Amino acid sequence: MARIFLVSSLVLLLAIAVPFLAPKHVFDEKKLAQIAKRALAKDASNATTIINNVIGLMREEYPDYIETGDKWLFNNAGGAMGSMTVLHASFSEYVIIFGSAIGTEGHTGRFLADDWFTILYGEQWAYKAGSIEKEVYRPGDQHHLPFGVAKGYRMPDTCWALEYARGNILSMMPFGIFDTFSSTLDLWTLWETVEISGTQMLKNLLRGKV
Repeated sequence: MARIFLVSSLVLLLAIAVPFLAPKHVFDEKKLAQIAKRALAKDASNATTIINNVIGLMREEYPDYIETGDKWLFNNAGGAMGSMTVLHASFSEYVIIFGSAIGTEGHTGRFLADDWFTILYGEQWAYKAGSIEKEVYRPGDQHHLPFGVAKGYRMPDTCWALEYARGNILSMMPFGIFDTFSSTLDLWTLWETVEISGTQMLKNLLRGKV
């Protein structure tokens, strides 16, 4: 408990300074789309194989900034439930593998960040308020959610994606954890989410990566 309190406190205090710092962006959404397509070219038939290939390629491309991806967490946000593994978290960027083995549906969130969702397996459907026809994203497609834009989305069945966000990452965190207090009461997942994300943020900050 003391460790998570310390990590949380440091993250919140340092976040005050982030808007005044010049962020160093390591990742590029076009390169991530290329990595996803390379993984799909190797084997597009099995979700586990695709995810493992993506993580391996990401670690080759960004050896100093990508974690092993061996820790998976539940994530409840915007009415949707999925699971994720955090490959990178800093104050200006995050990279995760996110999805669901059984499908899910909810609100994307409206963020002070751009978000790119590259489909690895299955399909994602999306729509804006007022849209009559749905958007459909399939393996290799990259769904861009611009700064300040929100959509409804659905994964009708098994679906996994490589997700990259760039902007004010800390401002996205309440969306990702508040369902703990209004719905799930899953304090263990809250603990793991804050500890893993906060620890990575601080580690990257200490080596100059905002």
